[in-house]
Amino acid sequence: ESATAFGCLISDMWLGEFDYVSPEAFHSVFGKRYPTFSRRTQHDAQEFLICVLDELHEAFKEVRAQLCRHRAAAEARESGSGTSIITQLFEGQLSYGITCLKCNTITDRPESFTVLSLPIPSRRVCSLQECLDCFFQPDTLTRNNQIHCYWCGTNQDATVKATITRAPQIIIFHLKRFAWQDKHRRKLSTTVSYPLQSLDLSPYSSMFVYNNAVYSLYAVVNHAGDMDYGHYTAFCKHSTTKHWYSFDDVQVTKIPDSAVQTDTAYLLFY
Repeated sequence: ESATAFGCLISDMWLGEFDYVSPEAFHSVFGKRYPTFSRRTQHDAQEFLICVLDELHEAFKEVRAQLCRHRAAAEARESGSGTSIITQLFEGQLSYGITCLKCNTITDRPESFTVLSLPIPSRRVCSLQECLDCFFQPDTLTRNNQIHCYWCGTNQDATVKATITRAPQIIIFHLKRFAWQDKHRRKLSTTVSYPLQSLDLSPYSSMFVYNNAVYSLYAVVNHAGDMDYGHYTAFCKHSTTKHWYSFDDVQVTKIPDSAVQTDTAYLLFY
């Protein structure tokens, strides 16, 4: 039901018959599945995005399974393995390399992702590259965070470092603007500069994805406001004309490339 409503929304957007399209029908259907988002209050766009992707994944996975029901048993089993157009487009994989600091044994732990939540290492100005450097820098696990080393047979200090082992076609970055400080949650207003073209993720990738790790920006979700109130807008790049457009409620306007860089960026789609 949610997938059908989403399909109707996308169809209306691309028909070009309207100055703007309201997602009211999709929101109503989606709100029945996720009551948290049915209320007319501010919600987190990143949490909403993850729920939408999960919902569409489940719907498209079921459709694929139905289409494959007349195939051989082995193929039918594969169709239920959890893949969909959503995972094909958005799902990547990290490998966490865990090194025991006593015996130097390295253990790899894979983990799938659809959104990478990046820390913001500065209060005033930083770049997306610095956010990525912070996310992918090695971390040391000590004391209560020690690992149990299979080879040593005991808990040991260790280092852990993430690497991209499968790069998705579309990679989504969530800038962690909401942080805890002195027991209070606040919003970081740091200016994060991000490239529109040639974002190179090869320094954070394994050799297997080294040549497929250059991305271009295609959409930005902005949040203006504070913790409990605010306003979401979006910038999207037309796939054919390559022009950028601003989506601000009923106002859809063409904008220059220079306007895409904003201090209110919250989600980046490459």
